[in-house]
Amino acid sequence: MKPLTPSTALAAIVGTKPLPRTEVVKKLWQYIKKNNLQDTKNRRTIHADSKLKPVFGGKGSLNMFEMTKYVSKHLS
Repeated sequence: MKPLTPSTALAAIVGTKPLPRTEVVKKLWQYIKKNNLQDTKNRRTIHADSKLKPVFGGKGSLNMFEMTKYVSKHLS
């Protein structure tokens, strides 16, 4: 896959160097799990912290399937 450059908001989580989309998603999940941002009852729900909120379009939480839609807007 072609390396894509993350936006400033996304770079705060995954780093500034260009990465393939698969690596970006992998690093996002590492961050989510490290910071316990998955809902304990509904594991599909991700709660945004101060770093994730700008990536998630200002939403406080969203479904993991929606995550890729928002992350795509931060890759070029």
